[in-house]
Amino acid sequence: MSVSMIVLGSQLVMPVADGVPKFDITRNCKLDIAATAGLTVDQSLKTCISDEQKARQQLAGQWSKFPAPSRASCVSQESIGGTPSYVSLQTCLQMGQWAR
Repeated sequence: MSVSMIVLGSQLVMPVADGVPKFDITRNCKLDIAATAGLTVDQSLKTCISDEQKARQQLAGQWSKFPAPSRASCVSQESIGGTPSYVSLQTCLQMGQWAR
């Protein structure tokens, strides 16, 4: 992993203690769509943004219920690769609960 990826990734996430991190979902959805094929770009972008917004809203209501170590670990994992996702973050946190 290059230093520029680490620096870029670190600027996309706010500290875990401050609550649900803030991701640039429009940018991330555009990058994800560019990497895949299937639906039209406009439809895929709208669906992606909608899914991400719903996941963020759900996380906002549940954030304090997840253990701090799980939140820190999952947020850290999301910052790898430069395209963090609320849907993926939510999945990580839920899997952590199931594992307990």
